Amino acid sequence: MLERQIAQKLNQALQKNPAVALLGPRQVGKTTLAQAIAENRPSIYLDLENPEDLVKLNDPLAFLSLHADKLVIIDEIQRSPELFPVLRGLIDKNRRAGRKGEQFLLLGSASMDLLRQSSESLAGRISYLELSGINLLEVKPEEGAKKLWLRGGFPESYLASSDEEAMDWLEDLIRTYLERDVPQMGFRVPASRLRRLWIMLAHLQGELTNNSKLAVNLEVNSKTVAHYIDILVDLLLVRRLEPWHVNVKKRLVKSPRLYVRDSGILHRLLGIENLDGLLSNPVLGKSWEGFVIENILSALPNRSEAYFYRTAAGAEIDLLLKLPGNQLWAIEVKSGMAPKVTKGFHLACNDVGATHKFVVYGGEDEFPAEQGTTVLSTRKIMEKL
Repeated sequence: MLERQIAQKLNQALQKNPAVALLGPRQVGKTTLAQAIAENRPSIYLDLENPEDLVKLNDPLAFLSLHADKLVIIDEIQRSPELFPVLRGLIDKNRRAGRKGEQFLLLGSASMDLLRQSSESLAGRISYLELSGINLLEVKPEEGAKKLWLRGGFPESYLASSDEEAMDWLEDLIRTYLERDVPQMGFRVPASRLRRLWIMLAHLQGELTNNSKLAVNLEVNSKTVAHYIDILVDLLLVRRLEPWHVNVKKRLVKSPRLYVRDSGILHRLLGIENLDGLLSNPVLGKSWEGFVIENILSALPNRSEAYFYRTAAGAEIDLLLKLPGNQLWAIEVKSGMAPKVTKGFHLACNDVGATHKFVVYGGEDEFPAEQGTTVLSTRKIMEKL
């Protein structure tokens, strides 16, 4: 279901804009989706990690001009930022001539670098979509959901023949990021040190992080820790969830929360090998919270924003969604089958003026709770979105 939805959004974006950027971590399925879109129209595919394709782009203006009226798919676009002005020139030339010309589908696995380059060169000419991994709406409610939580949303991991094979694949992916992708992006960071930080963040899943404490453990300064975290965020491996602070006259927590985005990577970093190991691990509740949040965020409509809310007194909302139409959804995440809504959640909802209140729990039913709160499953709230 989700794949069909993102494919539909991608086609709609290509109808409206000369360029579309499809963002997502490596191996999440961007290339597969792009090639499926390309089957229905004249197209050309270029992979900037392929030396042969790089040679073709020695003179990018000349080469791309040969492929007018085609969909040009450029994979790993962040590796050649010098292409952005060329694309802008081709798009503007076609606009002045009154013809549609080439369309560009740009695939990238480093969000901030790609956004920074394209926003400077392609402003008003490009739209953005993010592709997450396999989603709860794509798997069977029972066994599939538990397997997805343990293994994460990367297709190769989820579809592996065993949990052991999935964890081996995830370990290879982690090493690829640390030993190849980070250096190729121009970051001079020791792989072992960045992995140590990544593991620390896994242990602190969903908590407020203190860069000074992390810096002491890594034997660097807090500014260096912040830079390392930025790298993991830029590579779409860690999510930085910002605090809500609009029109609330209370002492609020101002530090962001950090989540290892893929639950499979989280569990590999923590040495969790199977479901039994997960269910007996202290990270269980925060692992579930991060898993639920990532699934919900993958189903958000356009122009939505996500935050958390916490006061110094402890009133808290795990996920606060600002949706089109001035809707403000407050979401509490509980891993158990008999969730209890805390007083702090209701107080926080009153603080922010929430229009909807939900508790997402580990079961599959939907039922009302006190003070206008609805208890429901992750799948059901995603369907509502």
